[in-house]
Amino acid sequence: MTETGRFVWYDLMTTDLPAARDFYADVMGWSIAHAGMPGTDYTLARREAVPVGGMMTLPDAVRAQGGRSGWMGYVAVADVDAASADLRAAGGTIHRAPEDIPGIGRFCVAADPQGAVFVLFRGAGPLPPAPPPGTPGHFGWHELHTRDWEAAFAFYAHLFGWVKTDAVDMGPMGTYQLFGAQDPDAGCDGIHTGGMMTNAQAPAPFWLYYVNVDDIDAAGSRIAEGGGRVVSGPHQVPGGAWTVQALDPQGAMFALVGPRASA
Repeated sequence: MTETGRFVWYDLMTTDLPAARDFYADVMGWSIAHAGMPGTDYTLARREAVPVGGMMTLPDAVRAQGGRSGWMGYVAVADVDAASADLRAAGGTIHRAPEDIPGIGRFCVAADPQGAVFVLFRGAGPLPPAPPPGTPGHFGWHELHTRDWEAAFAFYAHLFGWVKTDAVDMGPMGTYQLFGAQDPDAGCDGIHTGGMMTNAQAPAPFWLYYVNVDDIDAAGSRIAEGGGRVVSGPHQVPGGAWTVQALDPQGAMFALVGPRASA
């Protein structure tokens, strides 16, 4: 099954790397250590020895342009340069031109036509298999908050081959459209990988990434104890899981999904 169109990695750019390391290690149960890449403070987060994502200090140049702490998701493509050209032709923006990470792969920082930022990525070798759905400590859901989800979906469907799965009627909040990556050999894989919604209240369009936890209330308590803040939830979602949306101590938004032991 092809990896094209799948989220395969996640990076946090933060204003206080040591504090962020401590916070996420406690909340997510991650083990965190320097990646050993010369000339950079890039840090790897692992859950039971399996790499989950990376962290680094927010570059001064990004701060000078108004950038803030936040998570970015990497989407796999067959050819980063071709995908970046396709993205630009479809109305997207390139924030960092394609370049290589020696021994790792090639990447490009981009944004969709409404401004949500993400990364195009092709690994230098085969990508590791995705963990089973719901595995604690791993990213398990991807959610786009945008100004016009229908226009956004058309853009991503063109770029990555995403297909619509279920649609959830959220009443006055509109439609929450679920999507999945598509395998050209087998059609839609049938697994929901994310959702998108029109959110006029968001300061700007953005991607929100959910980490699986084994107890949503216990994880929420760890957020507060670590200096973060839960801004929404716990809320039950279709399928029975519970979610919270939160800010880490440096202001980066993230979310959690999992069961509620008290429910």
